[in-house]
Amino acid sequence: MKSFWLNLPVKDINRSKVFFTALGFRFNTQQGNGPNSACLLLGDSNVICMLFDEPTFTKYISSETSIAKNATEVLLSLDAQSKEEVDEIAQKAIAAGGSSNHKPSEMKGFMYGCVFADLDGHRWNVLYMDMSKMSKH
Repeated sequence: MKSFWLNLPVKDINRSKVFFTALGFRFNTQQGNGPNSACLLLGDSNVICMLFDEPTFTKYISSETSIAKNATEVLLSLDAQSKEEVDEIAQKAIAAGGSSNHKPSEMKGFMYGCVFADLDGHRWNVLYMDMSKMSKH
């Protein structure tokens, strides 16, 4: 396997681009970017998350998409560098139109995180892990 990327259906490419830009994410404007798609780049290694409008996405899969707002199909996790960064991204997600019923909190003594939903209901987990505390649990 040479590479790995994600594909997500969205209702409105432009609204999704505004949302993820407000969170501080970047897009590849050279490839995969068009009226029906956007190439979202994740993390330092630039993992690609292709956003496709729903009609385009369904053409690729030859089936219907699930309604992400009704159930969690996948949890997309992002590594934060600090608790403050978790809080900041969670606040930006809500301010940009996302939703969350999960306040940033400690988990298992070494993790601190928050789950939010983007405009289309896809769940994102922003997580800070204090590795110095990990071996104690």
